Amino acid sequence: MNSEGPAATDGLRLLPFRGLRYVPERVGSLAAVTSPPYDVVVRPDGLDHLESSDPHNIVRLILPQAPTPGDRHRQAADTLARWLAEGVLAADPEPALYVYEQRHGDLLQRGLIGALALSEPAEGIVLPHEDVMPDIVADRAALMRTTDAHLEPLLFTYRGEGEATGATAVVEQAVLRPPLLATTTEDGFSHRLWALTDPVDIAGVAKDLAGRQALIADGHHRWATYLRLRAEHPDPGPWSYGLVLLVDTARYPLRVRAIHRLIRRLPPARALAALDGSFRVRRLDLPLPEALDALAEATADGNAFLLAGDGSFHLADRPDPALIARTVRADRPEAWRALDATVLHATVLEELWRIPDSPDEIGYIHDTAAAVEQAERHGGTAVLLHPVREEIVRELARQGVTMPRKSTSFGPKPATGLVLRSLALE
Repeated sequence: MNSEGPAATDGLRLLPFRGLRYVPERVGSLAAVTSPPYDVVVRPDGLDHLESSDPHNIVRLILPQAPTPGDRHRQAADTLARWLAEGVLAADPEPALYVYEQRHGDLLQRGLIGALALSEPAEGIVLPHEDVMPDIVADRAALMRTTDAHLEPLLFTYRGEGEATGATAVVEQAVLRPPLLATTTEDGFSHRLWALTDPVDIAGVAKDLAGRQALIADGHHRWATYLRLRAEHPDPGPWSYGLVLLVDTARYPLRVRAIHRLIRRLPPARALAALDGSFRVRRLDLPLPEALDALAEATADGNAFLLAGDGSFHLADRPDPALIARTVRADRPEAWRALDATVLHATVLEELWRIPDSPDEIGYIHDTAAAVEQAERHGGTAVLLHPVREEIVRELARQGVTMPRKSTSFGPKPATGLVLRSLALE
């Protein structure tokens, strides 16, 4: 990557870089070495499954296992260095932007992976929509600092014209060629990757993106980590850029799902008792899909949550308006005040359950069934949420209003392990 790049603009600057990729002949299969993003892996079961799928699975870099944080980060750096020395991973011969395609049935997503120039939220180029947890940022920063690498791309979106023009036209021309790699992961998604090295293509992408802004769809903590590490390396260079996948959602709409809460030390009986008188609570003797349908219907009329952990589901809705008025901040837009995640954190977790917002107390789980299973196995309470519409997320982000952390899950997320970025090469 040429870290000097073109002159600064008021929009997105996505630069080519020399991607690190697995050498197919050195691994069992490309599918076996990939992983979901680090914060989607359900631990410990999902972690064990990925580690056993192939000795070179990328999870050994993004979620290394060792007694202390320092040991984990050094282990990841040592593993990365060993894989490079052994030829398990190798750098592409020249800098490129990478066209990435994911497909599953009728779902098709395409975008560009590159090194995006970093910018602060106040600049209005990259729009965050969620708060972050400092301890997670510190951990990711230590991992990136020690490995000298960006191990997985963040998922960003922008709104094009809805037609094959500009950067989107370059993407759709690229997919007519044979890909660099193609694989299908165990979740049924097919993945293909192409390299863009033609200066005309790269210039076309740059011109189109120069006046655009992006929404962070997935990766708030890693974006905050990029910014922290840039502050540690203030001179222009590789730390001034971060690895992202940029998707035109006017052309390729994303799915928006909820992220559920696992209240680790709160048994369901105590959770339900504390809601009595403040919410209407009904037991639902239904299977999970139908219980989620009931949750969707209830959220159409206001805030609602589905509680699990005791072998059944309990729908909590119709909160006391006076309680909401007393516990939810009044200095935010009404769309923010009405979010289920806002009410869950301000009213339920802080006021009624008195649960501190810390990783020891609250787990964030993307998969609905996994959240229920974890709660039942460990005696905690799972709180299932209904997803927020993308237009609400984007409008709040434009207003500079961040949602409660882990409020949304955009997808499909890029598979980790298909292309990495080594800052030592730039």
